[in-house]
This record gives sequence, C-alpha cells and structure tokens, in this order.
Amino acid sequence: MIIKRYIVNTMNEAMTRIRYELGRDAVIISQRKIRKPGIKGFFSAKNIEVTAAVENEVNEKKQNTVNDRNGNELNNIELNSIEAIKKVVQQENENVNHSRVVQKQNNSVHKVSNQSDNSSENLMSEMMKMKTMISELSFKRELSLERELSQVGTPIENQKSDIEKILFDNDVDSENIENIMLKIKNNKTEKPDLEKLKLILKEMIHITKPKLQGTIVLVGPTGVGKTTTIAKLAGKLALAEGKKVGLITVDTYRIGAVEQLKAYADIMNLPFKVVYNMNDMDKAIESMSECEVVLIDTTGRSSKNKMQIAELRTFVEKADTKDIHLVLSSTTKNRDMKYIIEGYRILNYSSIIVTKLDETSTYGSILNILETAKIPLSFVSIGQNVPDDIKELSADSIVSLILGEDTIC
Repeated sequence: MIIKRYIVNTMNEAMTRIRYELGRDAVIISQRKIRKPGIKGFFSAKNIEVTAAVENEVNEKKQNTVNDRNGNELNNIELNSIEAIKKVVQQENENVNHSRVVQKQNNSVHKVSNQSDNSSENLMSEMMKMKTMISELSFKRELSLERELSQVGTPIENQKSDIEKILFDNDVDSENIENIMLKIKNNKTEKPDLEKLKLILKEMIHITKPKLQGTIVLVGPTGVGKTTTIAKLAGKLALAEGKKVGLITVDTYRIGAVEQLKAYADIMNLPFKVVYNMNDMDKAIESMSECEVVLIDTTGRSSKNKMQIAELRTFVEKADTKDIHLVLSSTTKNRDMKYIIEGYRILNYSSIIVTKLDETSTYGSILNILETAKIPLSFVSIGQNVPDDIKELSADSIVSLILGEDTIC
C-alpha cells in the first residue's frame, strides 16, 4: 500500500493531486486542519493535511497468502494495508490530541501575558479580531470539510452530493456551489433539496426590464457579439415597436465593423453615424435629436488594458447616459469572465446582456456572471437571426436552463 500526506489549501486541490499521483482508486484515510508555522499562522487561514492511500499493484502480484482465524485465505498485502491504515489513523488521532494540548497551553500563556502586560493585551485583542474575521471567511470551508470528514475512506469520485453533481455538471463555479450548499444546509424546511435549490437559484438571479429610451450604450470585449446585439435591439425597437431609432458606432478599429452596422442600418432604413473623436460624438448625438432611442456600439477592449478602458470611458461619458449594458459571452471561461467584469466596472454599467447561448450546452455561466457582477440581467442572445434571436427570460426560465431541465436549441 502507498500512503501519502498532502498539505493543501482546499479539498479540491487535495483531490486533484491525489488523483494525479495515486490514481482514481485512492481513498482518503484522514484529514485535519493545521496552522501554518510561525507568527503568520495566527493571521492566515489554516491549511488542510490530507492523508490518502492506494493499493500497490506490484505487491498485489506476489499473491502471498495466510489464513485468518476462520481458516479463510487472506492476501499478505491486504493484511499489511489494514495494519498500515490502522497505524496512520492512530498517528492522526495522536497528532490531533497533541494539537489540542498545545492549543490549551498557548491559551494559558496568553492569559498570563494579558494579566501582566497591557501592551500584550492590546496585541492579543487585535489578533483575536483578525482571527474572528478569518474564521468568518473560512466558515464555508469548515462546512465543506465536515462533509468530507464524514466520508473518510470512500472513493474520491463519490464524495459529491447529488445537488453538487448537478451544479458541477452544468458548469456552475465551485465558489457558487459552496455558497448554494451552505444556503441549502441553513434552510430548515422539510422541502426536498432540489426544491430548496430552485428557490435559492431564483433568489440569486436578478432580472431587469430596461425601458430602452434615450441613449443606450453597449460595452464589452471583442468577439462577444455587441454589433449583432445592437442590430437585434434596433430591429426590435424599430420594426416590432415602431420607434424612431438611430445607430452610432465608435468601433473604427475592427475591420468591417462600420460596414456591418451600416448594412443593418440601411436594411432597416435607420440613421447611422460613425464617431472618430469626442467632437464627433457630440455632433452624432445632436443629429439624432428626433430619435426616441439612440443605440451606440463601442470598440471591444481588453479588460486588462487600463489605458484602453480609460479611453473607452471618455466616449461613454460623452454619451451622457446611465443606460449602459455590459455584453458578455456565455462561452467565456469563468476566470476570464471575472477579469472582464471587474475591468469594465469603471464604466458603471447598469445591466448585463449574455450572448451566444446557442453555442453552449450548459448554462451555469449565466449564474456565474450575475453572481460576480452583482448586476441584473436585461437580455440574452440565442442565435444570429436579426432581430428575433434576442430574448428577455424570467428567473424561472434561467433556473431551468442552469439545472439542465431546459435548453435553448
């Protein structure tokens, strides 16, 4: 039997390393929280020490056997494995007991120090405050550890609950899964977990119904479908609702961007202007004073390039509107999506438009986007057809999509 210990920050990290080094047949023997060494250990979250084991295939091939008390044949490697596990578990229990004794001794030393030295009292007070803050931040991790500890000795692949598997399979971010599981645990009603899950998701999803009047600006990175979304909104307002709509583009960097939006404007017989600088923006908006709605398409910028975002901000501020929509693709990776949302936050966007739902088979990204941005959803784009493939979805519809109960295509 191979037995290894891992010092990690999270159980997910431990499982990844165990799978990689020991394989999928490995089992967790024990796990406990430990402090980092030195004074920094008082101010940071505890690490997790995880002990895992797996049968050694080389030893299994020896086929040496002995008899137990009942005369049954036992493989030597099985006996060695059992004894090894017993020793490891016994050692872990001794380590835990030792840690408790050390902790009590530390507490006693702190008490004596507090009584004799006012400065030490102040220091300890500050340390306790920081420890309390850390404790609150790690509360969710504690719950996750409790769940894992209750399953010690079970195969790693079987340690997710049914609810966690549903969310994981639909690409819901691991942090959001932890938050949801915590809320389910705190819900003391007699409802099934799946019903609790649907109610929690519905509470997390915020929808807004914009009036779509005056000047409206769409911002977002390249390739998310801003220009096509502008055309869909223009068609919805002009053709379906009969409003006077004007189109303005600031996107003079991308090849073909101006021609693309101009083609849509010509088809729908809408006024169209191209803006190259700040003065052009004033003139373009003034020329469309008779329009009920003016839609402005902006240049796609990297959220990591602060100078480009600052330049874009000057154009947005020149438009003088609070009706700003951040356009994001449902196919964007979660980590990249978080950078984009934070990078564009300086533009003070008021709602989110999620595009390309027709290009993905899972819809957990909608929840990830809304939870990261903390901004309501206005529209979703479900295809390339102008103007039909832009929709306003209810929270119930989005919950069904996230849980895989419904699909766009």
